[in-house]
Amino acid sequence: MTEAVRFEGSYLGDRSRLAADTRLECKICWWVYDPALGDDTWQIAPGTPFAELPPHWRCPVCDGDAEQFMVLAG
Repeated sequence: MTEAVRFEGSYLGDRSRLAADTRLECKICWWVYDPALGDDTWQIAPGTPFAELPPHWRCPVCDGDAEQFMVLAG
């Protein structure tokens, strides 16, 4: 049995751990998802929390999976 690898800032794929206003950064290309701004590329409306992004959503810059995103402090 292996333990999940934990990275500082990782939400470990558990979106329920994220506050509605949490900003996250792609650890591949450093693009930031800010819920206040949404995502024009995927037509995600401003005010949409990361936890409410559709399951097929990916980074609009590098196409990285949502689980590659790291929580930004403050």
